[in-house]
Amino acid sequence: MDIAPPDRLGEALSLNSLGLYLGLAAGPPLGEVLTQRSFPTAWLTAAALCAAATAAAAFIGETGTPSRTRNAKLIHRPAIPPSIGLCAALAASGGFLAFAALRAQEEGFENTSLPLFLYGATVVVSRAVFAKVPDRMPPLKLGAIALAVIATGLILTATPHTLIAGSIVLGAGVTFSTPAFFAAIFATAEPHQRGAASGTASAFIDIGLGGGPILLGVIANAGIPAALATGGALAAAGCLWTLILSRAR
Repeated sequence: MDIAPPDRLGEALSLNSLGLYLGLAAGPPLGEVLTQRSFPTAWLTAAALCAAATAAAAFIGETGTPSRTRNAKLIHRPAIPPSIGLCAALAASGGFLAFAALRAQEEGFENTSLPLFLYGATVVVSRAVFAKVPDRMPPLKLGAIALAVIATGLILTATPHTLIAGSIVLGAGVTFSTPAFFAAIFATAEPHQRGAASGTASAFIDIGLGGGPILLGVIANAGIPAALATGGALAAAGCLWTLILSRAR
């Protein structure tokens, strides 16, 4: 945010979040290989990756100037409405991340990490190819479209024999959801409020990624397809909320 030109903000947000989805694409297959040796090997490798990331982050310089405003607020209230839309997208996709391997097992896949790999790979490739799209559309409108695509993808994952297609469609929706909503969130903030806006959005990210699998885990008692379909309903509700918000703006 500090170093991106205003007219390329969406592109910067798209490329910045590639790291997240590269990890989501590569992590499950790596974990599957390592657990064939032992589960401790997988956990220790994950810890080593965290240590490597810590070392890398230590050499990154600061890009902005800290705010000198007294009594700066930790919660940026104008960022809450678009953050709710982001939360819906992450709750829905978080449910997929939790149950995709089990769904693949139900469908008879030998490689149960394949849906997760295709999901992450779709996001990575699409973010790179369509990085400039978020700068060419109103962010809330793009966010609503992304949520509609996410809902469609999750319904496909809940339908027999369409798990692969659903994983790819879901990845296409997630491609645009995060850049769109972060662009909308940062549009509500002055430069000195970016930290509070980012923190507010991050709280909703944690609620979505943590709460989504918990909620859908309860539904999964009736079957994993029911849980994934409920995730699609969450995304559809988020789409409706975002459309209302867009018209209000």
